[in-house]
Amino acid sequence: MSVILVTGGAGYIGSHTVIELVKAGYDAVIFDNFSNSKPAVLERINRITGKHIPFMAGDIRSREQLEAVFSTYKIDGVINFAGLKAVGESVKKPLEYYDNNVSGARTLLSVMREFKCYNFIFSSSATVYGEPDSVPLTEESPVKRANCPYGQTKVDIEYMCQELQKAVPEFSMVLLRYFNPVGAHESGLIGEDPRGIPNNLMPYLTQVAVGRLPYLNIFGNDYPTPDGTCVRDYIHVVDLAKGHVAALNHCLNKSGTFIYNLGTGVGYSVLDMVKAFSKAIGRELPYKFAPRRAGDVVQCYADPAKAQRELGWKALKTLDEMAADSYNWQKNNPNGYDD
Repeated sequence: MSVILVTGGAGYIGSHTVIELVKAGYDAVIFDNFSNSKPAVLERINRITGKHIPFMAGDIRSREQLEAVFSTYKIDGVINFAGLKAVGESVKKPLEYYDNNVSGARTLLSVMREFKCYNFIFSSSATVYGEPDSVPLTEESPVKRANCPYGQTKVDIEYMCQELQKAVPEFSMVLLRYFNPVGAHESGLIGEDPRGIPNNLMPYLTQVAVGRLPYLNIFGNDYPTPDGTCVRDYIHVVDLAKGHVAALNHCLNKSGTFIYNLGTGVGYSVLDMVKAFSKAIGRELPYKFAPRRAGDVVQCYADPAKAQRELGWKALKTLDEMAADSYNWQKNNPNGYDD
C-alpha cells in the first residue's frame, strides 16, 4: 500500500484530500505547521475516516523536519499543499510568499531527491494563466507573469518542477491547476476556516450568513462581464480532492510532467454565487460593492476535458451543493474549529 505524505494536510483542501486518499486505499501521513489551519482538524479527519492518521508537525522550509518524516516513514509520494495563498496579502508581503512557497517547495523537492521519492503532486492554480487571452482555459493556454506574487510563486514552482524532472527523469511531476475550491465535507465536520477576515468568497459568504460579518464586500461591479462582477470556475472541494486521487492512480511511478486543470468548466459571477448562497440559506444575503482589488483577473474558467480524458475524473457536484455544504459546515461550526 502506497504511503503518501500530505504537506499542509490539516488545511482546507489538504484535509479533504487526506479523507479521499484513505477511502481510495492509500496510507496518508500529514505534515503541517498550522500557519493557516488548526490542530482540531486532525481528530475530525480521524473521526470521518475511522482511522488514526499519522501526523508530524513541521515546516516545509525545514530540511531537518522533512528528513525526520522521510526517515520515519517509507514515503512513496508527496502531495504539496503547504503554501500561503491569499492574493491580496501576497501583494503586501511578497518576500514572505516567495520564502514560504518557493523556498519551501525547493527544500521539499531536494529532500525527496535525497530519499529517492520521485512522485510529486503540486497544488498549483489557475492564477498561472494570468489575465487570460480567452476562456475557457486549456492546459495549452499560455502561462504568464502572474497578476500577484501568490500566483507568481505557483508559476515559479511549476517551472522548478519541470526543470527538475528533466534533470532527474525518474520524477513523476503532476501539476494540478485548481480553479476556485468551495464547499465542505458533507458531514459538516471539516471545512474552510481561514484566519482573520476571509480573502475568498465562500467563507466570506458563510461568515455573513452566521452573523460573524455584517455583509459581503464585492470588489468591483464595473468589470466587462454580464453583471459587472468577476467570473470564476467554482469547484466543490470534495471533487477537487478526488482529482488528486485520480492523478495519483494515473501518474504514480510514471515518469514525466503531467499538467491538468481541475475545474467544472462553468464560469459563475460573484452575484451568481450570492444568489445560490441566498437560496441555500433561505434568505437574501446582504452585500455592498467596494472598489476593485489588486491582483484580481476579470474572468477565469477551465476546459477540464484533459483530466476527464486521461484521469477519468470529472467534477460532479452542483453549485447548489457547493453552497449548501459550505453553509452546513459554518452553521455547525459558527466559529470554525474554535467552537
